[in-house]
Amino acid sequence: MNNNLIISLKNITKTFKGLDAPVLSNLNLQLNKSENIAISGVSGSGKSTLLHLMAGLDYPNSGSVHLNNKNIGSLSQNDLSIIRNQLIGFIYQSHHLLNDFSSIENVMMPLTIRRGNYLEDFNQAKKVLKKLGLGKRLNHFPHQLSGGERQRVAIARAMVTTPDLILADEPTGNLDHKNADLIFDSFLELADEFKTAIVLVTHDLSLAKKMKKNYLLASGKLKSN
Repeated sequence: MNNNLIISLKNITKTFKGLDAPVLSNLNLQLNKSENIAISGVSGSGKSTLLHLMAGLDYPNSGSVHLNNKNIGSLSQNDLSIIRNQLIGFIYQSHHLLNDFSSIENVMMPLTIRRGNYLEDFNQAKKVLKKLGLGKRLNHFPHQLSGGERQRVAIARAMVTTPDLILADEPTGNLDHKNADLIFDSFLELADEFKTAIVLVTHDLSLAKKMKKNYLLASGKLKSN
């Protein structure tokens, strides 16, 4: 057993009704702790589907997904929810912040779900927000923030639990190139500090090149880029 392995996909095939060919076909991938990879591909190639399978938000027609050496297909929804909360952070193109909550309240949410200590959770959220340059925006609500600031809050929320794995789906897709580059560099610095593995899905090749490994998803398979 590889204790350094965070996620493993074995012979994954995923099909959808109405499509002639599988979206993913006999796909294999392994990612160790602290590793980061980028996955690119044309729209409709299955990149988001692949992330959903990694998170246990969907299941393959065949093959298996292992998180920390546990087959997530054999887990109950409750156990899977616990593992997701403990191991995985999610960042999407749209920030998905809760509009009625301040920046720090949004970031604290994953810790609150764990029913932790309020003061400890507050201090951890404050620490992560400050590292992302938002120390003066703790009590601002989403509508009071710029697009770049909202995405930084979303990144902070994903990172606040110091997860083993971040799944990022076009995390800077709504930002201009300059903002995207700055925010992504801050994100990578934080992930390196927390020793967090990253799976990045992106169309932005300049961001993909910042990752240690690059893959192209085409015809249902991953190819080294």
